[in-house]
Amino acid sequence: MPDVDAVLDELYATPPPAFVSRREELAAEARTAGRVEDARRIHAARRPTLAAWAANLLLRSRPDESEQFLQLGRALREAYRTLDAGGIKELSEQRRRIVSGLSRQAAQLAREAGHRLSDMAQQDVESTLRAVLADQDAADRWATGRLENALTPPSAFASGTAATAGPPHKPPRPAPPPPSRTQAKDELAERRRQKQQQLDQARREAKAAQQRLRDRRAEQADADTSLRRAREGYDQARQQVSAAEQQLRQAREALQRADQEQREAEKRRHTAADALARAEQAAHEAAQEVKRLTSRGR
Repeated sequence: MPDVDAVLDELYATPPPAFVSRREELAAEARTAGRVEDARRIHAARRPTLAAWAANLLLRSRPDESEQFLQLGRALREAYRTLDAGGIKELSEQRRRIVSGLSRQAAQLAREAGHRLSDMAQQDVESTLRAVLADQDAADRWATGRLENALTPPSAFASGTAATAGPPHKPPRPAPPPPSRTQAKDELAERRRQKQQQLDQARREAKAAQQRLRDRRAEQADADTSLRRAREGYDQARQQVSAAEQQLRQAREALQRADQEQREAEKRRHTAADALARAEQAAHEAAQEVKRLTSRGR
């Protein structure tokens, strides 16, 4: 029996239109084998968007390039952390080039699997790849190969403003503001940060809700398909029963006719037998009369 992680890896390599039906098959197999917890984990898997599936497909189909991409992300994040302007500029150029190339590869892989990416889905793949470079958590999530939704890069990293900053030993030195003004700015920055966090959280929840809606619609479509097939099977069986009942009625009618014909034939046979007996008796009597008359003539 394959372990549940291998089963989930296979499931997330399945194109989204077939994801729900394949998930139910795998969960049923696990339940039949008595692996209740594995069945629960499999059934809890959410269907990925087309862009997320393409990103997963890229990771699995191009393991060497994907590992190099993850290494680039680690190097780029380190350059930003240390404010290495030269490193940021060089790595940022690689980032744009590699993200563009890998997103095209993902689109090609999706086409080869029978699913063309829309412009929006292509943009979501690029957004996911940029997020992988910018954020360690996003990189870890993509590395599992089980993304459910496209990822969004952090706004500060995506803007690339750090790449244009001056050397770290020559930062701009504005005059310090009065304490009260500094405190006000800090409070404003904190409120903005909290608001941005709330907005990011709301966006994540909205995306999750949209994904759940798509899952429910897919499950509804599967249920409608199953119901339609069941109705078609019922109608076909009913037609077969009707045809069989018609054949049975015809056979019974034929049996009744044969029984009637048999009785009539027996009646005719009985009548013929009586007529034969009478004819034999008359012939016998006629022969006796001839014999008697012949004896008298002598």
